[in-house]
Order: sequence, then structure tokens, then C-alpha cells
Amino acid sequence: MQRKAVSKFETAFFLTFDFKQTTMQNYSSTVEKRFIKYVEIDTTADPNSESFPSSMKQKDLAKVLVEELKELGINDAEMDQWGYVFATLANNTGNDSLPTICFCAHMDTAPDCSGTNVKPIVHRNYDGNPMTLPDDTTQVLTTEKHPYLQEKIGDDIITASGLTLLGADDKAGIAIIMDLVNHLQANPEIPHPTIRVLFTPDEEIGRGVDHLDMKKLNADYGYTLDGGILGSLEDESFSADAVTITINGITAHPGYAKGKMVSAMKVASDFIAALPKKEWCPEATEDREGFVHPVAINGGMEQTVVQFIIRDHITSKLREYEDRLAGILNDVLSNYPKLDTSFEVKEQYRNMKEIIRDVPFVTDYAIQAMENAGIQPVPTIIRGGTDGSRLSFMGLPCPNIFTGELAIHSRHEYVSIQDMEKGTATLTELVQLWTKHS
Repeated sequence: MQRKAVSKFETAFFLTFDFKQTTMQNYSSTVEKRFIKYVEIDTTADPNSESFPSSMKQKDLAKVLVEELKELGINDAEMDQWGYVFATLANNTGNDSLPTICFCAHMDTAPDCSGTNVKPIVHRNYDGNPMTLPDDTTQVLTTEKHPYLQEKIGDDIITASGLTLLGADDKAGIAIIMDLVNHLQANPEIPHPTIRVLFTPDEEIGRGVDHLDMKKLNADYGYTLDGGILGSLEDESFSADAVTITINGITAHPGYAKGKMVSAMKVASDFIAALPKKEWCPEATEDREGFVHPVAINGGMEQTVVQFIIRDHITSKLREYEDRLAGILNDVLSNYPKLDTSFEVKEQYRNMKEIIRDVPFVTDYAIQAMENAGIQPVPTIIRGGTDGSRLSFMGLPCPNIFTGELAIHSRHEYVSIQDMEKGTATLTELVQLWTKHS
């Protein structure tokens, strides 16, 4: 998903707790080592699978994470039958009234680009020059194509080798959470409430929390670690529906089809061609503009199925878009009066802001945590969704915090090691802020 900064949140208040900036001193970060290990494990989601998780190889990473959590002293770490990973860091403040906070990241990678045999490359002390990826020298990262790289000169940048995506989305988030666990376990004097760690499968194909047991999770508020640039904080997402249109044609032997045959494929083609091309589509919209987007077309002469995703930040507009889409379809079908069609709408997720606006302190704490860690917050809307979009409506208000993952779902995907380290610093400050909540 692409992310674009907009105006600052209208927050109700900002916290002013005074924490000494010493919690990350003398700490040896583990994010680089963990991240490289995780991206080498293939966890590509499969949208055509009926299983959950959609690819069993996602459990390969889940098993590694459970083992690492136990090595860090988290004895209740486990993977359930669906592939979710759970773990608990107990409240160490003596104040049992504190809420339980969840940190969540997803284990799967997008099927848009290969995630098999990922070869991570660390570009030390990036100097701003083009980075040519060695396994496909046509893949070149430049500051012109990726302007954020201009801000990362001097950082250590990790890319893939040119044939695959990297998997920073969202293994950067996993590495940050695991680094936090390592940090808090090594420094028990850092106060924090009960923390629940959650790693999910299949986020990239919209099924990330389909089988999540919220009672088992047992958390009050949460944060996904699945954001982009340093300081980005997202508490507003798209609302999303899926539309499936089935067109049933009229078959006949092609040698004797005159006046009889109506090809479902050709009708579907007329329908797609009738869609607006300069508005109302991803390639012509930005910021808060919604869109209607055909994502798949399958079938043949007898039956063709067209699948759409419908997106807007205002939930009520989804129905408007669906009615307009149905109107375009009906105009096309007026030329084929004998055809049978269906138009099915399925809710996918809703704008997390509808929930988080009632608990603004969840966002405020994250903003203050970044500032305490010396990071400039960048309030951002999501032109997409995260597990947090659905978790918010399942009773866990859940903004999204940066990881440094950029150029996601592509062979140019990259992440700054320093951005990930600052993610750990942010979470370290954040858990301390939550100890002041009552």
C-alpha cells in the first residue's frame, strides 16, 4: 500500500511525562540480525488457497518466532492451529489496573512479487548513489525513483538481490517487536504494563484476523508495526468492500452460433472498457480520493467473473460507488437483454478512525513516544488497510506505527536498519507512557 502524509491529527491532548532518555543507551540492537533471518524464510500468501493460513510455509516463520521468544524467557509463547503466534510480557509495575497493550505484525508477504529465495543485501553507509541489484542489473534504486532514500544517506540500507521482494512488509515490524522483547527482557528495570505479542498470517490477502481468538489475545489497546517512513503514524485507513460480478453467457457451437451465442468474456470486456479512466480508479486518485478497481477477471464464453475492490475513507461512499458500478454494468447489459448476471458485495474492513476517534489517547501516546525518542511524528492516512483496521472493530483500537519499509510489494523494496532501531526506541518509550494510564 502507498502512504501519503496529510494534515496533523486533531488530538485531544499531548502527554508531557518526563522520562530520562537513557533507556536505549548501551543497548546492542538485534533488529538487523533478526530481520535478515526472517526475510530468508519464504512466507508468501496464496490468495487462491482455501486453507488457513493460505500457505503452510508461513508456519515455518511462526515456529522460529516461538522458539526465539522462549529463548528470551517468554515461557507462554505459542503458535495456535491457525498459525497465530502469541506471547506475554508480564506487567512489572505492581499496578494491576493498567491496560494490556498488544504489538502486532504480520508474517506473510504479498503474492504480487516472488518471496522465494530472498537474498538480503546490506548497503552500508549508503552514499546516495544508485544501488544496482546484482541478480538483475536492470533493477536500480535511485533517489529519483525513491525520494525517501535521499533522507537515508549515511544509513545502512537492506534490499533484496533483484529477483524477489525483500519482505520488509512486514518482517521489519516483526524484527522491531522481537528486538523490543529482547530489550525489555534484558532491562527489567524499564517499567511496562502487560504486553501481548501477536504475529498474524495472511494479512496481505485480507484474511489476517479471520480466525483470531480475541479472548485468547486478551488485550485492551494495540498497535500494528506495519508503517512506512520514519515517524509515520496512521490511525485512519480506507473502508473497503469487495464486489464480485458474475456474467453468464449463452453458448453455442461457434460454427452455428449466428444469432445465438453471447460470449460472457466479450460482455465483461465491454463492461471493463466502460469504466472511467481519468477518475475513480487507483491510477487517477490520491490522498482521500476513493476508487473502484477491477483486480481479476476469470472465465470463458459460458461464464466470466470480474472481481473489484472498492475503497474510500468515508464508509457511506462505498454504497454510492457500488450503485454507480451496478449502473455501468446495467447500461452494458441493456445490449444483451437475455443474460443472467449477479452482483455480490462483501465487506472487507472499515476505517479504523471510526473507532480510534473515541480513544484519542492511543494515538497521543504514540506521538509522544516518538517525540521522547527524538523522532518527528508524521501523521499519515493509509490508502489501504492493515490488520489494525479490522482489529479496531473487533474491540482492539489499533493505530499503525512506522517500520521503515518502503517500495513494498516490489523488487525495489528496502528498509533502513536505523529506522528499525528507532522503531524499537519508540516502542520502549511507548510502553513506559502506558504505565501512566489509569
